[in-house]
Amino acid sequence: MTADLTAPPTVDTGTVEAAPTGSAAERLLDLEDRHGAHNYHPLPVVIATAEGAWVHDADGRRYLDALAAYSAVNFGHGHPGLIAAAKAQLDRVTLTSRAFHNDQLGPFCAELAELCGMDRVLPMNTGAEAVETGIKTARKWGYEVKGVPDGQAEIIVMEGNFHGRTTTIVSFSDDPVAHDHFGPYTPGFVRVPYGSAQAIRDAITPNTVAVLLEPVQGEAGVVVPPAGYLQAVRDVCDEQRVLMIADEIQAGLGRTGKTFACEHEGVVPDLYLLGKALGGGIVPLSAVVGSDEVLGVFGPGQHGSTFGGNPLACAVGREVIALLRTGEFQQRAAELGQRMADRLAAADLPRVKEIRAHGLWLGVEMVDAELSARQLCEQLLERGLLAKDTHETTIRLAPPLVITPEEADWIVDQLIAVL
Repeated sequence: MTADLTAPPTVDTGTVEAAPTGSAAERLLDLEDRHGAHNYHPLPVVIATAEGAWVHDADGRRYLDALAAYSAVNFGHGHPGLIAAAKAQLDRVTLTSRAFHNDQLGPFCAELAELCGMDRVLPMNTGAEAVETGIKTARKWGYEVKGVPDGQAEIIVMEGNFHGRTTTIVSFSDDPVAHDHFGPYTPGFVRVPYGSAQAIRDAITPNTVAVLLEPVQGEAGVVVPPAGYLQAVRDVCDEQRVLMIADEIQAGLGRTGKTFACEHEGVVPDLYLLGKALGGGIVPLSAVVGSDEVLGVFGPGQHGSTFGGNPLACAVGREVIALLRTGEFQQRAAELGQRMADRLAAADLPRVKEIRAHGLWLGVEMVDAELSARQLCEQLLERGLLAKDTHETTIRLAPPLVITPEEADWIVDQLIAVL
């Protein structure tokens, strides 16, 4: 069953009844609960089909997806150009490993480097792998180019950060859910307040090799730094000969109204960390993109991945790059995000403390947790809207960039109704 995208968003938007006992969804939820590790706490919906911004659950109920897999589905579910690229490559070759070359890797690297205004690309699979690769790159550059004593490299990170869940990454997280009981922790990280370039300057030592930050903190609740912050960080890094690493895994590739969130301040980092939308919502694909000086530190065998740079992912990634070159999705994100933010602000909702927006990416923060963000997202689910809570008091919205103005308005209508 596929979504009827020709229907206006007001069709089938009444209260969605709970799945009946013994329904397909309940059976599937039971299987997952009994046999899957309980490392997630999803909303109780089982998605079975999807098209564009709309999904259907296992029992045929229809929802508008306002999360887009944390921005991995920026171009909508089943984008025809991305599906065509994947199908064409499936008929040719899907995986060669990096023991051999493939005919999609070179063009993908060249096209992504051009999109970023950089020289080189190191492809991986997941966002966490891209962050780990960025950390390894910075340390190696620090030892071999900057001259930091071996084993002494320090990387400055931000409070409230979220870069993934590997043991190294959670070592510098200040979120107890992600951090606690996974030690011993990896040393070499110094955490400073997000939004303060002076704090970064004060933390730099002769052993500092990089500053790692999110241009917008997504998991923290779409936290946008003060104007001028990214440029100030760039200036500090230049003065102190420290790499600026921008984790654009969620913020990049059109989400904030620019190809990269750093572009809002005219900043180019030393390394871009990319993922999520780079794979078009079809395959895992991430990348570290940088200059010859920085990414040139790697030699054969010093880093890699069996699936990194596989031809199937590269073929999809090339189509993603082609979509971004048009500028259409960036413009839609800027215009529709502003439309939604303006309407929410005008609603003057007393329970809302703050609305944070950057392109088509919004964090709606409650005054308190009397009715938690999770409970509010459950109410939105009943109305046919999929959103996600974070940190008890914030609702995150990141709908696919293909939504129409009418669908954007409908999302806001549902938020106003539950708030």
